[in-house]
Amino acid sequence: MKRWIRFELLIILFALVVVGFEGCKERTVPNKELALNTEKDNSPLEKELPKKELSKEFKEYWYAGDAEITSYKLEQARYGELREGKSVLIYVTEPFLPEIQVKADQSNPSNIPVLKLNATKKYLTGIYPYSVMSSTFYPVYDNQHAIKTTFSMQEWCGHVYAQLNNRETFEFMSHSYFEGEADQELALNKAILENEIWNKIRINPEGLPLGELEIIPSLEYFRTKHVPVQAFKAEASLKKEGDTSTYTIAYNNTQRKLSITFSSSFPYQIEGWTEEFKSGYGPSAKTLVSKGTKLKTLKTPYWRQNSNKFVALRDSLAL
Repeated sequence: MKRWIRFELLIILFALVVVGFEGCKERTVPNKELALNTEKDNSPLEKELPKKELSKEFKEYWYAGDAEITSYKLEQARYGELREGKSVLIYVTEPFLPEIQVKADQSNPSNIPVLKLNATKKYLTGIYPYSVMSSTFYPVYDNQHAIKTTFSMQEWCGHVYAQLNNRETFEFMSHSYFEGEADQELALNKAILENEIWNKIRINPEGLPLGELEIIPSLEYFRTKHVPVQAFKAEASLKKEGDTSTYTIAYNNTQRKLSITFSSSFPYQIEGWTEEFKSGYGPSAKTLVSKGTKLKTLKTPYWRQNSNKFVALRDSLAL
């Protein structure tokens, strides 16, 4: 009898242990799911909208293994005068890593295909030169803000670098030789980025934002005007005239207006732009209009053309 009781007790204890282990397993599953959900909720990128189908002509043009390089005659307002120079817009598609937000070296299902724009300006202010470059990485599916945009400016006084990353908020950082700017880091509420408009035009101009909006001006604007980075209220409009269309952003509080003219049909090439704003400082500042006028376009894999024999290709771009 005692043996039977001990046997029953062993069975009960064994059952309790098994249930205990199973209970732990059942509890760990939802905990893991909760951890995954929390990870998703704190995703470094904003919530993506559904991916838009890429057209056949888009794939044939942008995935042919080339970059599109277009040169422009530049008239740039700086220090209250117009300066002559050259600007180049380089568009190319590439895979982008969503976490660390740099170009992917390897193929991976999590890579985000982007249309990258490297925009350069070079002009002289008297004896010394300015060199300006902006890079913007915009998803080809046109379903979220630019993942990243960067800006750098070099001139004989010194140089400046700024970067904006698209995570839970817009994370902005900059480094400058100016005492009032120095090293900065701040978070911005998300709004339309002027920098990303140039990419969006090339992908889906019909989806350009219109009406009264909040827009964060270009990083170049903030660095040249030395004002805090923020969104401004603006009025955006789109006008079609013949074979071209013009998208205009008129900022309410900055006395600045940007108009980008592009071909109305695919691949929606940028034909030129005007930027009206006050140039100079203090009472002597006056409203001037900077302009970019298209010169030449070349489709080529420039990253393979770094030998001296390819220097002649610059003539093809009037550079």
